[in-house]
Amino acid sequence: MAASAEFRYRASCPADAQAVAVLHADSWQRHYRGAFCDAFLDHDAPGHLLPLWTARLAAPDPQARTIVAERDGTVVGLAHAILGHDRTLGAFLDNLHVAYRLKRQRIGTQLLALTAQAVLDAAPSSGMYLWVLEQNSDARAFYTARGAVCVDRFPVPPPGGDPTRLNGQPITLTYAWPDPSQLLTSRP
Repeated sequence: MAASAEFRYRASCPADAQAVAVLHADSWQRHYRGAFCDAFLDHDAPGHLLPLWTARLAAPDPQARTIVAERDGTVVGLAHAILGHDRTLGAFLDNLHVAYRLKRQRIGTQLLALTAQAVLDAAPSSGMYLWVLEQNSDARAFYTARGAVCVDRFPVPPPGGDPTRLNGQPITLTYAWPDPSQLLTSRP
């Protein structure tokens, strides 16, 4: 992969599972509060996510691409995409998370660009899309500033299929890039 200033970008490996799960859980705890119940976020989210990431990284799906950003050997960002996930929208960017203390340092932008390149390398005509909570205005602004367009909305599926983990009926928005090559110009 690549290095940018003090950050290094690389394909994930099984040893990253714990760090990735912690980063993912921290992101949920900061940005999903109100949509997911506090008890789940505060007590169950890390344990819910560790087996997911352990399995994903131990036996990677050939259609998946997981890229991590590191700083001084510590995982500080991740992007996980599934190629060909949707016939119309293309590759699904299932996760994009950056350590809270390092936001606004172009890590997310670089992870998006590297993911777009991986998608285009695998399927040059593929689009790319993701889901974001409607309440997550910062993430929505980030994706819009990088050319994504909101194309759909639907109720948030409960984590692990357990509806008690949700507060009310939060909404998920689908943001799409019909041509992810526009993200390549976002690189630092």
